[in-house]
Amino acid sequence: MSLDSLPSTMRAIGINKYGDLDAIEQLELPTPKPKPNEVLVKVEYGGVNWLDSAFRSGNVPAAFRPAPPPKALGAEAAGTIVALPTDEGVLSSEDYKARGFRIGDKVAIWGEGAFSEYISAPWTNAVPIPNDVSTRDAAAAMMQGFTAVTLISEAYNVQQGDRVLVHTVAGGMGLCLAQLIAARGATVIGTTSTPEKAEIAKAHGATHVVLYKQEDVAKRVLELTDGKGVDAIFDAVGKDTFESDLKMIKKRGTIVGFGSTSGHVPPFELRRFMERNVKFTYVTTMIYGEDPKEALKWYNEVWRLVANGTLKMRIHEYPFTADGVKASQEDMASGKSVGKLLIKVA
Repeated sequence: MSLDSLPSTMRAIGINKYGDLDAIEQLELPTPKPKPNEVLVKVEYGGVNWLDSAFRSGNVPAAFRPAPPPKALGAEAAGTIVALPTDEGVLSSEDYKARGFRIGDKVAIWGEGAFSEYISAPWTNAVPIPNDVSTRDAAAAMMQGFTAVTLISEAYNVQQGDRVLVHTVAGGMGLCLAQLIAARGATVIGTTSTPEKAEIAKAHGATHVVLYKQEDVAKRVLELTDGKGVDAIFDAVGKDTFESDLKMIKKRGTIVGFGSTSGHVPPFELRRFMERNVKFTYVTTMIYGEDPKEALKWYNEVWRLVANGTLKMRIHEYPFTADGVKASQEDMASGKSVGKLLIKVA
């Protein structure tokens, strides 16, 4: 398919102005014209993330510089390549050649505007999907699988015999972490809100699940670990869990922060870590994707784990409509959702 044969406009779900859920609407936007270093992808699935709400409201972290409205929402997708880069420097690059991109290939891609019929982004943001992984699973695993694999390898290298706490274990990210940590022979202790979610988490690798609305989490975790605490904590909650993390972490243990769904951790005295010689790291996995060789290595590991069944993506789909995108953000914010949420675009 040549660029000239593409429609001049496309359907998208996004915003004309920043606002609450009511700001989300169906849009007709110009079909992207890729820059010389970009690939253009026809989207099949878009992945739903916590950041979507920030991009909708305008309350975006300083590290991001999003385009102003009107714009499509969504930050990750999977689909089919319809145009390749034209920059000769890119085309001759060994890192580019290693990805083996061809017109018609299936790829996962991240960048602004995933909830649209077409998305363009730098080729470094796209990764080929192997034949034994579906586009649907790739859309679900691209960000969360990549994050889980890098967190348990780089932020804290989980070992057999470790006892590891995963907050909000029944969410898409939590279920990925639970499966991969358990696959390494470590014991997963999770937190979640309801008994139904606890059963889902146990089916995905968690040995123990603490209901944070009903139980004293720190007390229960210490009971489960003979008073010693856990070797590592993976925490995307932030403000509401930080104090209890300090009670539950083992001496010389590691706390890995990678999100702040309850708000940012308030300022604290670093010497508090000295009480147990605790290590604390706050991670953005974008760093692990900066080098094209390293990024491809991690993505290939994600696809391997999906293909061999180690990482099973629990998926809930929403329609490619304004109401569908609204519902996905509402379900995620309210804690109703379980697993990874996708928008089925095509």
